[in-house]
Order: sequence, then structure tokens, then C-alpha cells
Amino acid sequence: MPGIGILVLTYNEEDNIRDCLESVDWADEIVVVDSYSSDNTLEICLEYTEKIYKRKFDNFSSQRNYGLDKIESDWVLAVDADERVTVELMDEILEILTAPDMVAYEIPRKNYFLGKWIKYCGWYPDYTLRLFRNKGIRFNGLVHEGISLEGETGKLNHDLIHYTYDNLHHYLEKINRYTSLSAEDMFYKGKNKGLAYILIRPLVEFIKKYILKKGFLLGKQGLFLSIISAFYQFLRYIKLWEKNNL
Repeated sequence: MPGIGILVLTYNEEDNIRDCLESVDWADEIVVVDSYSSDNTLEICLEYTEKIYKRKFDNFSSQRNYGLDKIESDWVLAVDADERVTVELMDEILEILTAPDMVAYEIPRKNYFLGKWIKYCGWYPDYTLRLFRNKGIRFNGLVHEGISLEGETGKLNHDLIHYTYDNLHHYLEKINRYTSLSAEDMFYKGKNKGLAYILIRPLVEFIKKYILKKGFLLGKQGLFLSIISAFYQFLRYIKLWEKNNL
């Protein structure tokens, strides 16, 4: 069976990283790319791997590509510090790797937020391409990065557990960061949006999340998430407008 390496990005993840690494300690190697954490993240990582590399953060794709170059295994599983690989998912991955018929596989994520498993609002199944052959793969995009690859991809059945955000304060901090990266990405691609689009896009997002994606079935959490999702769209596009006009 081909070997598998785990790729993890970290920055001040002392509250998450132990459980994350504990869930992947079955792998052949673990590579951590750290953005100069100031807490105990690195001390905890050293209990699980010596392959720890420090790199100043510029964007997620660059961080992941840097880590990919450090992995020697034939296959890579990219995992975030706030994610956990279940025993069922581990067994499925190891079974797949005995005779892989695809170059990459998407994994459904089970997201927990505001004390509830978010089944709706488009949060499940949150398929994300995380398992792939370590050959010619490159990440692209500044935020919510994609993967450039050649060949067919498949889907796994078992969930990757994702403890999304500690609280609303943490969530809003990340929204501010992600919308800035998204606006920067769109700006460099030459995109621009007018006032009408900036005002209508959040409304469309709310309708999509709360009604079409059945967020209303989640009660208050569904309402809050739908409003925040609309705010996310508003924020990223006014930041794009700022870059184009100021």
C-alpha cells in the first residue's frame, strides 16, 4: 500500500492541534507548516512529528504548496487544525489506498457550530478535496483555495469532523480575514462590482441559505448563519469596491 502524509497548517492552535494530530497519528508522516505561533502549538506538534516548518503567512495556497514540497509520501491528506479524522474515515482511506482508482478524493465534512451540527444552510455534506496523489498537485487561490490536478476524482463516504469556530467572536474575526483575502484575489483577477450588485448579492445569499438550503430548520442557529453569510458577501464586495475606487 502506498504511504500517506498528513499536511496541517497552524497558527496559535494550542486548543485544537493535539486532538487533530491524535486523529492522524496512524499516517506515515505528518508535516506541519506553522505561521510563527506564539502559544504552545509547536511544543504540542513536536510530540507527534519532527517535520515542522515555519513560514510567514501570505495566503493559504502558498502555505499548503510549501508543505506539499516537504511531504515524501505517495498520497497526501490535508487536514486543518480544527478538524478530526474519525476511525471510520481512517479505515475508508486505508482501504481506498490499497487499490486507488482516482487521483484524488473529496471528503464530506460534518461541521459543528453554535452548539449544533449544522445539517443545513449548505453546510452538509460539505465536500472538500483533501485526499490526493502527491504528484503534480498545486493549490491555487488566496482563500477557500482550489486544487489544480489532472485525472478523475472520487468521493468518500465517511465524514471529516470540523469544529468550525469557538464562538461568534472567533467566527467574525475569520470572516474579516477571509473577506480581505477574497477581495484581494478578485481585485488581482480584474473583477469589479457596482452598487446594485453589492446590495443585491447579500439578499440572494440570505434567501439561498435560509430558504433554499433549509436553514430555517436549524432554528436560531440557521437564522444567525444565514444573516452572517449575507454579511460575508456584503463585506467581501465592499472591500473589492474599496480596492477599485480608493
